[in-house]
Amino acid sequence: MISAENLAMSFGARRLFAPASFTISSGQRVGLVGPNGAGKTTLLQLIAGHITPTSGRANITGGELAYLRQESDIGLDLPLREEMWNALPEANAVRLRITEIEAEMVENPERVEELSTELDRGQDRFRILGGQRAEPDISRITEGLGFAKQDLDKLCGEFSGGWRMRISLAKVLVRQPEHLLLDEPTNHLDRASRHWLQGELSEYPGILVIVTHDGEFLDRVVTRILSIERGRVVPYAGSYSQFLDQRQEAEEQQMDAAERQARQIARQERFIERFRSKATKARQVQSRIKMLEKIERIDRPEAVSTTQFRIRSTGRVERLVLDIASLGHEWEGAPVLLDVDLEVERGQKVALVGPNGGGKSTLLRILAGEVEQTEGDVRWAERARVGYYAQHQDESLDRSETVLGEVRKSAGDEPDGTLRGVLGRFLFSDDDVFKSVAMLSGGEKSRLALAKFLIEPNNVLLLDEPTNHLDAVTRDELLSALDEYDGTIICASHDPAIVEEIATHVYSVDDGEVTLSEVREA
Repeated sequence: MISAENLAMSFGARRLFAPASFTISSGQRVGLVGPNGAGKTTLLQLIAGHITPTSGRANITGGELAYLRQESDIGLDLPLREEMWNALPEANAVRLRITEIEAEMVENPERVEELSTELDRGQDRFRILGGQRAEPDISRITEGLGFAKQDLDKLCGEFSGGWRMRISLAKVLVRQPEHLLLDEPTNHLDRASRHWLQGELSEYPGILVIVTHDGEFLDRVVTRILSIERGRVVPYAGSYSQFLDQRQEAEEQQMDAAERQARQIARQERFIERFRSKATKARQVQSRIKMLEKIERIDRPEAVSTTQFRIRSTGRVERLVLDIASLGHEWEGAPVLLDVDLEVERGQKVALVGPNGGGKSTLLRILAGEVEQTEGDVRWAERARVGYYAQHQDESLDRSETVLGEVRKSAGDEPDGTLRGVLGRFLFSDDDVFKSVAMLSGGEKSRLALAKFLIEPNNVLLLDEPTNHLDAVTRDELLSALDEYDGTIICASHDPAIVEEIATHVYSVDDGEVTLSEVREA
């Protein structure tokens, strides 16, 4: 069981959320929702005991807890299989000792009887710890998350950032703890892996608390919602869709009640104003003044703050924006891209789809000039001004810098007033612009990285999973801006809205081959 008693958290003068009390019972699967910066990750950290609350406490009873953070935490110098075993430290220690004993029995035959006794004890302990199930679980979980069988023997350091996050996710799933906290587990998953994870978590036997901006995923997995709303942690029963309906109904009721109260207060104030100077009404006037002073005012529901930005291309580019001929690339002797031929014309919005590891990110990095291709040619139009938004763009932010200072690095000679206006459209207002980057949540860092990228003048956008880490409202604003963008876009994405609603051309990138799969009217 997870319980919170008057749990509250503040950072300096800023109160993130007020004292909250709630209980999550065994078998419940809870979606933790709220806008970026509301405190979702902080609440998970408080539950996990990674940070100390300002007041109150969180308690975990009845088993162990595993916590998937937004940053990968794995040993890069170990093979994937061994890193999976590290998620089961006690069983792994026994496994390694059994291997040592078997080697010692061969090297020291005179100690066979002594070592046999220890071996029997070790094997019994291994069975009790469930070690015999570990290898099948490792294979099933890694395969479900998109790893090939041969990947189990690769060093973790050979995998890209997105795959490293999958390794971190696989490790917490292998542990099968009684309490599981997941912070944005779907961000780096393709459609097949996301579908597999839905099935895995929808049958999870313990307590699950999950943060994700994927409402469809939540609908298929969770049975309850905890929503952080204007500094309060509010519980809702049912799925994510049911939560949205319940919240809308509650806000409508609150608005009706606030308006009724406002009308009643206005009537009393008119009476007070009308008869204030009449001695015969003095007692009634004073009575109504005291009554108004005691009334607890009902607030109208606050409108949800949204990002508001448009992306405009800078300068007209030639008709043929990009010409790729016979492009090939290898990584450590293995082919990543094979004989790619591709032409992109002005105004086209190209979506690159396919499984992770198929070559999408590598192609974008080559087009951005970050990687030199092994063979072939990449020719940009003379007037092309290319902007590149990487999949982990937020990781390149300077944690010691302020929000305003970080954006200024990309803004040339733009005055602070202009930059603060831009940041305001990304929900960084007033003193928020002086926050340290290190203090931002994962979603806030993504918004900052996006603001920094979009302030740069360009007429071609290279985008690698741009909607990762964005809350639903900011994602919708970005999608609208991309749809209205009058320049050229080449975007790798698993987001169905980009692929199905924005793209004019969809290319499949799989096993290094790039093939046109769909053309739509612009």
